[in-house]
Amino acid sequence: MELWFSEKHTENIQFQIKLEKQLFSGESDFQRIDVFQTIDFGKMLVLDGVIMTTERDEFIYHEMITHVPMAVNPDIKKILVIGAGDGGTVNQLIKYDSIERIDVVEIDKMVVDVCKEFFPMASSFDDERVRLFYADGLRYIRTVQNEYDLIIVDSTDPFGPGEGLFTKEFYGNCYKALNADGILVNQHESPFYEGDAMAMRRAHQRICSVFEVARVYQLHIPTYPSGHWLFGFASKKHLPEPRAERWNMLGIQTKYYNTNLHKGCFMLPTYVTNMLKSVEK
Repeated sequence: MELWFSEKHTENIQFQIKLEKQLFSGESDFQRIDVFQTIDFGKMLVLDGVIMTTERDEFIYHEMITHVPMAVNPDIKKILVIGAGDGGTVNQLIKYDSIERIDVVEIDKMVVDVCKEFFPMASSFDDERVRLFYADGLRYIRTVQNEYDLIIVDSTDPFGPGEGLFTKEFYGNCYKALNADGILVNQHESPFYEGDAMAMRRAHQRICSVFEVARVYQLHIPTYPSGHWLFGFASKKHLPEPRAERWNMLGIQTKYYNTNLHKGCFMLPTYVTNMLKSVEK
């Protein structure tokens, strides 16, 4: 008997991956958590039926959400990560000796516990610079002011536990929590399917209303809807230009990110540019 995992991308489109076996299934206070062993993508984390990460392609997401802001401002020292319970984002950040503190706010402790058991990248939480808080990111950010150089919002999609992380209130609180050099990077959905594109435009509109600089960049993630994915870059003053020579001197090993790609990933297809312009003031 063949085992397949199926994720519904639209009413008419499903994405399937062939499985070897199921490694874990459980219900937390917030969501259903599953871990599968797949044939082609290694271990795969699924939350409420939606693929979050796989061993084979996680490096694409996590390198692009971390190294882009770090190349823009290599002097970043204090970082807040909201979400990121799989440990992949933190696993990239701890490559920087210059970072002094990484605060991680994850709402669901079971996600962290499960990932520590099945995904080696979650061992990054044991780095001495990491402080892990089990809390609602929306509530946490309200209590912080002028504290961080970088906030990374590594959230799920804008429904369920992640819904509050796509509101104007949340982005406004992120602005206050950042210092004068502060950068915000957020998971920005896909521009390709209508439902995802609506969420993308809505998030961009709200970020533009708060930050002086708001840009969007793209990457390719094979297991995400359409494969075409976006991140948002927002800042109080920094344009998203890499300090390429300085970043390259760090000697950080990557499989996807490089400073040439950094420059190109902000060059978006015309249909995406038009969607973004339609909500910019």
